[in-house]
Amino acid sequence: MDFTSEHRHDDGVLERDFALGDIPGTLWTTGSAPAPLVLMAHNNGLPRRDARLVARARFHAATYGYAVASIDAAGCGDRPRTAAADQLRVDLRRAMQAGEPVDEIFEAMVGPMVDDAAPEWRTTLDALLDLPDVAGPVGYSGWMALGIRLAATEPRLAAAGFFAGGFVPRAVRAEAPRVTIPVLVLLQWDDEGNPRQRALDLFDAFGSVEKTLHANPGGHLGTPRFELEDGARFFDRHLR
Repeated sequence: MDFTSEHRHDDGVLERDFALGDIPGTLWTTGSAPAPLVLMAHNNGLPRRDARLVARARFHAATYGYAVASIDAAGCGDRPRTAAADQLRVDLRRAMQAGEPVDEIFEAMVGPMVDDAAPEWRTTLDALLDLPDVAGPVGYSGWMALGIRLAATEPRLAAAGFFAGGFVPRAVRAEAPRVTIPVLVLLQWDDEGNPRQRALDLFDAFGSVEKTLHANPGGHLGTPRFELEDGARFFDRHLR
């Protein structure tokens, strides 16, 4: 892992970009003492530099003292896009504008993205846990499809917070019963792009003894700010 830049913010958070082979990422920390780690991913591979993700990462680091890391999925953020992925995005926009079914397009787009991203996140986790200011236990926050795959296959994850606002491929949904760690799911009840029953069925399928669902009224971007504090307290129960 090579750090390529660093910036100390006024809130005391040290933000460092890194490269791990061709995987670009960012790590946010506040001190030299080893801190529990939260892996943070945006739904369906949105870039790690998205303002909402950065705000969440800095909040968890500055207010609760976590080390927080994020990487760009292949074809997203700082990574080169492929012609095939761009065509799927064009097909998706066309189908949505025409009011046509989009599940199969999402399957073709998100399924391979999860398949590629999960091993890269495990490789990144290996490197992060070798750093002197990062320690376990490890939590996960964000993109539900990727989080289910990691929670079902990565034994170092101790707790996971999922945003039920992105498409979850069929193969990943089938893995939900293998998720047994504590889970917190955030659901926007009126999310126009996420049928609530599908999210409720997934929540029911998780094999976790401790699983909590927070449902709030409003659309996709309407998650209340207080869910930030509730999410951090959830991690405090399981990562401290």
